[in-house]
Amino acid sequence: MAATGLALSMITAGVSAPADAPPSGPVTVGVVTVNGSGCPAGTTAVDVSSDNTAFTVTYSNYLAQTGPQSAPTDIRKNCQLALKVHVPQGFTFAIAEADYRGFADLASGATGMEQANYYFQGTAPTARVPHKFSGPFENDWETVDATDVASLVFAPCGIDRLLNVNTELRVAAGSSDPSSTSFMTMDSTDGSVHTTYHFAWKQC
Repeated sequence: MAATGLALSMITAGVSAPADAPPSGPVTVGVVTVNGSGCPAGTTAVDVSSDNTAFTVTYSNYLAQTGPQSAPTDIRKNCQLALKVHVPQGFTFAIAEADYRGFADLASGATGMEQANYYFQGTAPTARVPHKFSGPFENDWETVDATDVASLVFAPCGIDRLLNVNTELRVAAGSSDPSSTSFMTMDSTDGSVHTTYHFAWKQC
């Protein structure tokens, strides 16, 4: 799957700056496999920032919902991406921060949740941190998973390892009116709603 050019929206979070500056050479991120009900074929794209400090994943059909017109399987959507990250010789990287964005319309009494983790091929997954939302809620949403610098897990030097990214959205009707519909998306319908992963760099 070819990556498409996307506008990057960066935010500042409470993660200490890595010791090493980003490499000046090109960094490429390619989608190797895409699996999951939240990311049908052709609905996911990846782009790397020009300063090599982050990459962005956008989705165009990632929606969990509950309501009278919803199927039982619609309440949970997930996506697993296997990404091949190629970095200049002499550098390795970790994921210091992940920013997730979307839109939710939750009726009073309904709930939504976003959670994610990532891991390099051959290593243990990071912990999933659930981010919960309660209705009534009708707005854009944003969550941040940040890793302390001392806890960063770097890819092995000199080896291109696949980076696996797993995301999940859930919506529950709870005590909401049975006739109401609630949903939560992670997508790019307006070109600015997407997920950004921030690199931490280290020289080998």
